[in-house]
Amino acid sequence: MATDLRVPGGLVDLRRGSAPATDETARLAELLPVEPPEGWTPRWRPAAEDADLEALAAALERAGDRAETLMAAVADADGDGPGRIATPQAGAWVWFGREARSRLDEVRARVTETMAGHHRIKAGTGSASTAVDFVEAVCPPSEATSDGDGDTAGEDDAPGAGGWAAASFPFEAVADCFGPREGDEFAIAHGKPSGRTIVLGRGEVTEVTADGSVTVERAISSGGTYDALGIERRAGDVARTTFVEGRWWYATVYVGEDGTRRGTYVNVCTPVEVFPDRARYVDLHVDVVKRPDGEVRRVDDDELDAAVAAGEVPEPLADRAREVAASIEHAL
Repeated sequence: MATDLRVPGGLVDLRRGSAPATDETARLAELLPVEPPEGWTPRWRPAAEDADLEALAAALERAGDRAETLMAAVADADGDGPGRIATPQAGAWVWFGREARSRLDEVRARVTETMAGHHRIKAGTGSASTAVDFVEAVCPPSEATSDGDGDTAGEDDAPGAGGWAAASFPFEAVADCFGPREGDEFAIAHGKPSGRTIVLGRGEVTEVTADGSVTVERAISSGGTYDALGIERRAGDVARTTFVEGRWWYATVYVGEDGTRRGTYVNVCTPVEVFPDRARYVDLHVDVVKRPDGEVRRVDDDELDAAVAAGEVPEPLADRAREVAASIEHAL
């Protein structure tokens, strides 16, 4: 059982117990106007190497305040048995979707140069993130760029207001530089409103178009039936799935070895994001299927209703999913 106490932070962790002081800690202690609480030793994070002394001092002061709060809670504990004494920090993973990233672009553009798709591109790969920083540093948008209200961005606008963030996401350029490309392996990251992500499968990219469309083919193993279609899965079948950046649905067509269409499954979801190695979205439960005989059915409305009742899908989002499903049902 560990008896050490630890207070985590962004630039520095504080530890009380067996963590010895280091030469680096001693040197910083001489430079900073702030000292950790007695008995606590700072452990500097890698990010501290690039921070100035003012930021380091502020981080150490915040960590010290949390350590003192923790020690007060420990001192007040009655010690009758095991149990939670203090929860000085809490966190949560937040999955930002395509529309959320776009809104973040708009907010960021109010204060600094922000290219179209800033957050969306950065989420793809490390090299893409670096490229965004480079472009924004050396190629700021023209002062004549429209700021979205019919005027042009000028001296009276906040830095970056409108600018690139008001333009459309440059999918073709991003795909050309970072992928996906024909022949690449590509995964389907199927998010669920409950917070889980399931990889439905991996296939080969067979086509990439300038409008943000990516087609992926997967070989199907025999056995069982296709979900909601009730059609037997046969050896030699191929699942041909087309994703379009920003679309609220995507379709998978199952094709037999002889080229005949064996069924179509349309998944309704949050706007699709086509990253270099995967498509990502959150499934909204309701789907539309089309059998080989032409019968079209809408399925899993009950699952969407249950997700709304459980608080996993907001009612406005569920309404949007139902509208999309109705539109697809009519089109098929």
